[in-house]
Amino acid sequence: MAQTKRKRHTKHRGNAAGAIESRGRTGRKPTAAEKSSDARDRARAKERLLDKRDRPPTWRGAFLKAMIAAVALLVFGLLFLKNASSTIGLFPIVLVIYTLISYYTDRWIYNRRQRSKARQGGGGRAAPR
Repeated sequence: MAQTKRKRHTKHRGNAAGAIESRGRTGRKPTAAEKSSDARDRARAKERLLDKRDRPPTWRGAFLKAMIAAVALLVFGLLFLKNASSTIGLFPIVLVIYTLISYYTDRWIYNRRQRSKARQGGGGRAAPR
């Protein structure tokens, strides 16, 4: 008796978290240009870095920087100062002050960079993608 024709199934394996992982590349061999993607990756990383420096500062970014500094100051105060309650009480004040300092410093650096680029003929802000 002839066997029925069945479709071939690709093999997937689930991991402990339940996500499915495929076997990887099984088709044609990649060309030399596809293999040397390191140069493209480095160029993209450099472009991303340039784009980041050309973005105007945000209050969110300033707040995150200030939070890191304020938490570090809080930990230092709790570990090394005798009066821990005053350290905890100063935390919100320090956070606000650090946020303001961080934002206006970032804005000053951003404006200075934009003026410098305009003088060099760089043309101001980079075009967004």
